Amino acid sequence: MPSPTALITGASGGIGRALAQQFANHGYDLILVARSVEALEIAAREVGARTVHRIPADLSQPHSAAALVDRLSASSLQVDVLVNNAGFGLQGEFAKLPLEKQLEMIQLNLTTVTELTGLLLPAIIARGSGGVLNVASTAAFQAGPLMSVYFATKAYVLSFTEGLAEELTGRGLKISCLCPGPTATGFAERAGMTGTKMFKGSVMDVADVAREGFDGWAAGKVVVVPGFTNRRGTLAVRLFPRSLVRRVIKQLNSVSGAGDRGPSRPH
Repeated sequence: MPSPTALITGASGGIGRALAQQFANHGYDLILVARSVEALEIAAREVGARTVHRIPADLSQPHSAAALVDRLSASSLQVDVLVNNAGFGLQGEFAKLPLEKQLEMIQLNLTTVTELTGLLLPAIIARGSGGVLNVASTAAFQAGPLMSVYFATKAYVLSFTEGLAEELTGRGLKISCLCPGPTATGFAERAGMTGTKMFKGSVMDVADVAREGFDGWAAGKVVVVPGFTNRRGTLAVRLFPRSLVRRVIKQLNSVSGAGDRGPSRPH
């Protein structure tokens, strides 16, 4: 009997690569998707899966999800588990950031996730096994001044996943949303956020995040928030007025003595 296959976007580094390692450790063949050919090659060698397919693709471009699925069909590759991990963030005031980069973020973090899920999920449903693991963030649980669009896209991913999970109850599928907090992936450095309070507190190891994410998905848990501190934080935002939460998040996202930052690709 062939091994099941997991397709993981943004798989060349960070959480995506760590999730690829988790799926490989549990006997899955892999389809790794990312922009960098060189980074994909390195990831493919190091995860140690029996079979690894590498597909370089920039999923931040319109219709890139359909093009990816066409390549899968041309190669007769079946996807049993879809892991929507690719995404990036922008730090700074919305009105001061380049609009085209924010629309690109929406395309990758939101539209591509929806399109790729819509194209691959029907076949997964028909087989009655496998599922979807979407990667959002603890950002999904509240508004995020100075990263307003990023936080909003992750809120969509969480809501979208929960809706799918309820629709597919009893179908034999696992539908989960992994919501990590600050994680040691290089995100802070690339975003210029090492000077923020967000990354001066508790920062999780990427391998721990991926392990909790995989285990939660495998157990059929719909929302997976790794780490006690992150779980406590997502509960706390429900207890305080939204106006207060907004002010706190703005402080956490602020870079002292610095201007607005450019794009960051966290995973």
